Amino acid sequence: MKTAPRLVLSALLLVGAGYALAKEPPLAVVSAVDLKRYSGMWYEVARLPNRFQQQCMADVTADYQLRDDGRLSVTNACRLADGSIDRAEGEARIASDQGSNAKLEVRFAPAWLGWLPLVWGDYWIIELAPDYSYSVVGTQSRKYFWVLARNPSLDEAALTAILLRASKRGFDTTAIVRTLHQ
Repeated sequence: MKTAPRLVLSALLLVGAGYALAKEPPLAVVSAVDLKRYSGMWYEVARLPNRFQQQCMADVTADYQLRDDGRLSVTNACRLADGSIDRAEGEARIASDQGSNAKLEVRFAPAWLGWLPLVWGDYWIIELAPDYSYSVVGTQSRKYFWVLARNPSLDEAALTAILLRASKRGFDTTAIVRTLHQ
């Protein structure tokens, strides 16, 4: 019977480890996106800080263009501290043919590396205004988050409501930075 306490202790440790390693609850996305309407220029209004935008001081934009193959060409741009513009070219694809086309993956690595899964990053559209005037993008990990709009600014009440909903979804909205547009 001496093994029974060890077995119980082991089981409890495994259950505890399972809770500790549990992922965030599933992140809901919009049911469908008209990628033709989604195409065009978007202005970043706010974001969670991330390593690949550290150099961006202002005027962050994303331009999406629907391609004949159903993918999107992506051009991200931002103003650097010295006033110059930094651009990154990439592409977006629908992550899966199962479920919503609001789960996209984006790649900025060279096209010849596109076969590697790790060069693709999640781009999930979790909110989209009915008139496509704003979009909220996040990732399942809750590490990445952007509020995009068709204009450089968004009504303060609308932005506050978006951030409140994002907080309820598990995003750390206390760390949000707002994007300056000149």
